[in-house]
Amino acid sequence: MTYPAATLVFLALIAVVIVLGFTAARWNAGNLEHIEEWGLGGRRFGTWVSWFLIGGDAYTAYTFIAIPALMFGAGAIGFFALPYTVLIYPILYLVFPKLWKVAHKYGYITGPEFVRGRYGNKHLALAIGLTGIFATMPYIALQLIGMQTVIGALGIPGHVPLIVAFTVLAAFTYTSGLRAPAMIAIVKDLLIYLTVIVAVIVIPAELGGFGAIFAKIAPAKLLLAAPPAGSTGAYSGYATLALGSAMALFLYPHTTTGILSSSGPQVIRRNAVLLPAYSVMLGLLALVGYMAVASGVKDMPQFAAGFKQYGTSFAVPALVLEAFPGWFAGVAFGAIAIGALVPAAIMAIASANIFTRDIYSQFMPGSVASGEAKVAKLFSLVMVAGALVFILVIPATYAVQLQLLGGMWIIQTFPAIVFSVFTRFFNGWALLAGWAVGIISATWLVALNHFAGSIWAFHVLGFTLPSYIALATVLLNAVVAAVLSLPMNAFCSDRAGDETRAEDYV
Repeated sequence: MTYPAATLVFLALIAVVIVLGFTAARWNAGNLEHIEEWGLGGRRFGTWVSWFLIGGDAYTAYTFIAIPALMFGAGAIGFFALPYTVLIYPILYLVFPKLWKVAHKYGYITGPEFVRGRYGNKHLALAIGLTGIFATMPYIALQLIGMQTVIGALGIPGHVPLIVAFTVLAAFTYTSGLRAPAMIAIVKDLLIYLTVIVAVIVIPAELGGFGAIFAKIAPAKLLLAAPPAGSTGAYSGYATLALGSAMALFLYPHTTTGILSSSGPQVIRRNAVLLPAYSVMLGLLALVGYMAVASGVKDMPQFAAGFKQYGTSFAVPALVLEAFPGWFAGVAFGAIAIGALVPAAIMAIASANIFTRDIYSQFMPGSVASGEAKVAKLFSLVMVAGALVFILVIPATYAVQLQLLGGMWIIQTFPAIVFSVFTRFFNGWALLAGWAVGIISATWLVALNHFAGSIWAFHVLGFTLPSYIALATVLLNAVVAAVLSLPMNAFCSDRAGDETRAEDYV
């Protein structure tokens, strides 16, 4: 089934974004042959641009598809995204202004580069950098899944539109660097806010109000199941999932890049106060999943093929097509598609920054600073092309599974990055050992779960404590790093390689 009006509006919005992407190179112009200008926008983004940019790369297309889909399919557990996106902002406020000051002072553009400067240990930085790149690749692929879902909902066949969209993405990323997603993020976020506000007003009115919507939801999906005796049940799983996710989010290369592109620590602190507005929007968006259940779109014959192909991820597109006229469905789908392009571009740029500064310049003799921007631009193309091949060749299920692993992996960088902002106690080699223990244990537990879930039932003194695997394994990581740091600091200190000064951490 095709939707001509929705398709025309959708294509028009994508065309506007493409033009913005290519013209962004002239916005707040700088020398894009310098990696700090290309990969961090010259660190000149003020409060509002940073607000749109950080929000644009933290709240992605897959978020806007997956959270309502989780509510649609699994119910109340999907609300973990709300406390998770509240907890991240105290972390942002406390940690990242200090990280920004050190990074700006010494010219660092990545988290791993900060770690290398702090410990003089390029192998630890390599481990942190590779973790970021490997965690990011399936994340980009998931943006493609989100975009593919809305393209499929419009009835546009085949992969050609997806290939064209991400070819253009690669081109304007190469040309304009971080300025392109920063400019596009403004359009994307305004469209998302418009869509969500209209949806939470119009759809409940059509369905008889929120009372009528909740009355149609099975009781088991409205509340977390009460824990059995001797166990914390879903309660601890929910809480640890929220906390662990919050600890991980700003460690991803794309979110770190968004933060380091700010013009100063005060901009970051202001955004820690202002960004929770996105959490309000996300809470409203999560309710869309319940609206889809109440509307009965899953049983409507015109959407049967979509649910068969995309599963519960098709809930939002189906509800939009059912509830709104074609032109507004085009606006909503355009917002989701642009919500894929913005974070995908930032992810490619952030990974390119890491490859250039933490791999290429450190392990490939003969590299020179004057060629850094070119290397970064070329690697950004590799990231986009790799993600596109990934999604075209590998089933979407594997992309989701790898993203599950990506979250487990990226949190293992927490001790090396976050602890190092506040203390000079840890030894770089001990942090590397802790990282290895965390990566191996997290991967092993997820494999034992058959890559089907992120919660593991830990048994402690006869009590069952279901918990988020990432949080449990990063605690193990930190304990190993702390225990090993004591003898290592005495016998194989890496303090001599420290580029930074003690006063940087006060």
